[in-house]
Amino acid sequence: MIKGTFTRNQAGQISEFTLTGHAEAGPYGSDIVCSAVSALAISTVNSLDALAGVIPNIETNDDEGGYLHVALNLDDSMTQEQMNISQILLEHLLLGLQSIETEYLDFIEVQTESKS
Repeated sequence: MIKGTFTRNQAGQISEFTLTGHAEAGPYGSDIVCSAVSALAISTVNSLDALAGVIPNIETNDDEGGYLHVALNLDDSMTQEQMNISQILLEHLLLGLQSIETEYLDFIEVQTESKS
């Protein structure tokens, strides 16, 4: 199962997300849940750079796969425009993953948590 965790700061902004696991909804190369999650996550990370001009901190597990952690530095170095674009992109990712979760409950679980 893929588990997605989104963390919001005290202002309610998404500051980071983690995706772990494998959907195992089909054979390797034919798993539509894994493909959809991967496409959304990769396009979000690429868009943070290309559209918002933000380079997030990214951790992956290249040996085993099935792990992606992305964190933004929500500090004074980010302009308001960068913040707005970043939040739209991250909320879009969250919404997309929740939509997949609605259709494929056995293969993906998405949650949000607050960070104090």
